[in-house]
Amino acid sequence: MRRHFNFYSQYLIGVLFGIGLIISGMSNPQKILNFLDLAGNWDPSLMFVMLGAILVGLGGFYLVSKRTEAFFGGALHIPTRRDISKPLVIGSLIFGAGWGIAGFCPGPAIVALGAGHLKALVFILSMLIGMAFCNRFFTGHKK
Repeated sequence: MRRHFNFYSQYLIGVLFGIGLIISGMSNPQKILNFLDLAGNWDPSLMFVMLGAILVGLGGFYLVSKRTEAFFGGALHIPTRRDISKPLVIGSLIFGAGWGIAGFCPGPAIVALGAGHLKALVFILSMLIGMAFCNRFFTGHKK
């Protein structure tokens, strides 16, 4: 019974996340591209979405820091590294470039794919190929 509850709870959290992405406009690549276009048709509304996400994330990290196991059972894995490494900087630059080119990041791309946007399918396939490439050729980052 608990296993089914965990599955449905996680599903509902995912649906809630997707609805939030749709309401905030994060699943619309043009809204993202307008936010990144500082010299053109700049749309600052995404700043408030990001600020809200940061506040929710900080609250989540605070709650997790008080726990010894994950909310749905199992071990709790909290990152311990706090240094800024070369792979972190390179990965951030690649992520930012992809976000700026396509107007998607992974979560919103999946939501947009569900809404039938072909551009999201191209993004997701490219992302999966990039992940496979990284996993195959750059294993040194898995320390």
